[in-house]
Amino acid sequence: MEDVLEVYHRPSDPSRPLVCMDECSKQLIAEIRDPLPPRPGDVAKYDSEYERRGTANIFMAVEPLAGKRTVQVTDQRKRTDWALFIRHLLLTVYAKATVVVLVMDNLNTHGIASLYEAFDPAMARELASRLEIHYTPKHGSWLNMAETELSVLSRQCLDRRIDSKEVLTREIAEWEILRNADSTQINWRFTTADARVKLRRLYPSYQK
Repeated sequence: MEDVLEVYHRPSDPSRPLVCMDECSKQLIAEIRDPLPPRPGDVAKYDSEYERRGTANIFMAVEPLAGKRTVQVTDQRKRTDWALFIRHLLLTVYAKATVVVLVMDNLNTHGIASLYEAFDPAMARELASRLEIHYTPKHGSWLNMAETELSVLSRQCLDRRIDSKEVLTREIAEWEILRNADSTQINWRFTTADARVKLRRLYPSYQK
């Protein structure tokens, strides 16, 4: 926890951008009957029955100090899917950065080994050498600012039935453009000093 908190309070450095990464799934649901449109004094009505059409995975990367988001929709969330997303970040989004400081949870797909599973050793090593990884602790997902951004995405874009990956991808892409145009930053204020006071029960006791 303290490691992640210290990373969050580093000064901005364009050559070493801080990027938080997380992922979530979205169930694809189709309407069986057309919704009834809203009328004066009455909201739109949706049938309680629906058709499940599988799920899609959403990768989210957010650069909190720059107010920049990168979102990608995939069919699955396997090691190779994560590796392809990381390659996109390193070679396209942050191609000019020397190192990307990456904060994420320690899911078993989130690791250097996934790069070697997806790419040849030379490419995997090149990508790995440009990553400085900091893992959030177990049960510490609240430390990941990308989770906060996924919550915003869910409220602003995903809080309704979406029936296909194609529609989901288009809707998220439009949301990403608008969100980045606003350059909304995340002002993280919780510090290590705060943690040692407010979360002191998590620290081991010792005898002076």
